Amino acid sequence: MASYLVLNGPNLNMLGIREPGVYGDESLAVIEGRLTRMAEEWGVRLETFQSNHEGELIDRIHAAYGSHDGILINPGALTHYSYALRDAISAVNIPTVEVHMSNIHKREAFRHVSVTAPVVLGQIAGFGSRSYELGLMALHQAVSVSKRE
Repeated sequence: MASYLVLNGPNLNMLGIREPGVYGDESLAVIEGRLTRMAEEWGVRLETFQSNHEGELIDRIHAAYGSHDGILINPGALTHYSYALRDAISAVNIPTVEVHMSNIHKREAFRHVSVTAPVVLGQIAGFGSRSYELGLMALHQAVSVSKRE
């Protein structure tokens, strides 16, 4: 059975409360519930984790090595400056998809750069909470194809 890790970075625990005009009114628990149902339909195990601490996210990425087939990550603000997170993703060499609820390329200039994007399979941004579902579908397809090869 395939296994995916869903990681959420700083402030994503405040979804539904934080800037609903940008991030919508759904909580992270609601989003994770939809992802869990998708994974169950595919026969995939899903583990979710959120932290406001960079080191905890890095530890989870390291622990994913040998135990998860893919990672779906919303690094939050760490996207734009965490070379340590980027290096952790690169080190484990697990297929990873980066997601963002808002279109980071249409926001403040500092959000236009993702230091993690060069080490992930792809990035999905700008579709609100649906970015997670699109990301999980992309990850599942990539992992399924690589397992057949």
